[in-house]
Amino acid sequence: MGDTQDWAAGPGAAERARSVLAAAWSCGVTADGAREEYVGAHSVTEDGGVLLDVPEDSALLAAAFCSPRGEPSAMLEFADVAPVPVRQRIRARLWLAGWFAPAGDGSLLFRPTRVVLRQPSGAVLVDLDEFAAARPDPLAPAEAGLLTHLADAHPDAVERLTRLVRPESLHAATRVTPLAVDRHGLTLRIERTRAHGDVRLTFHTPADDVTQLTERMHALLAQASAAACPRALLRQRAEGDR
Repeated sequence: MGDTQDWAAGPGAAERARSVLAAAWSCGVTADGAREEYVGAHSVTEDGGVLLDVPEDSALLAAAFCSPRGEPSAMLEFADVAPVPVRQRIRARLWLAGWFAPAGDGSLLFRPTRVVLRQPSGAVLVDLDEFAAARPDPLAPAEAGLLTHLADAHPDAVERLTRLVRPESLHAATRVTPLAVDRHGLTLRIERTRAHGDVRLTFHTPADDVTQLTERMHALLAQASAAACPRALLRQRAEGDR
């Protein structure tokens, strides 16, 4: 069951792709028919290139130096995993197709020629110029810590925020969890016994850093405090007290 809440302002595909790339800690690399997994081994250039540190005995490194053009074709895959345990934790996948070349310091530089972002709403081919020019969401590096803190230390705040959700979206809800946050808003995951849906709560203006995010969250909570508690949640709470 999907959400019935209207989706409001959010990042575009290029910004979302760059955010996934900036926050990812690991990546899968497929080249010359072989796949290798790298953890904590990549960094991102300003225009969206990927610098990858590989072992000296890596087949990938050998392929880069031995290729006639010096640029073997390859595919990089990144997964955006929700930091809070929820059903279907992978929020997005990012695939970059392109070329590797030696970077001169023992690492490899990957230049994408095709960028595909897949989210629950479907896959989209990201324009290369937009991808190169985009910047990751400023909250992306801190998102994991922010969401886990909200879920673990402030469950009362999460419950209060459900007052901003349409009652029909909370029908048969068993749990509500913060799923994602970016400069435009907070997304909540509403779980049911056999299904789930997501709703988005939009900030009144974008937040460009954690300090501004704190102010935006306080504004949402103040708005929620002024709203009535959803009947569905009241009924759920009453049944749990029996």
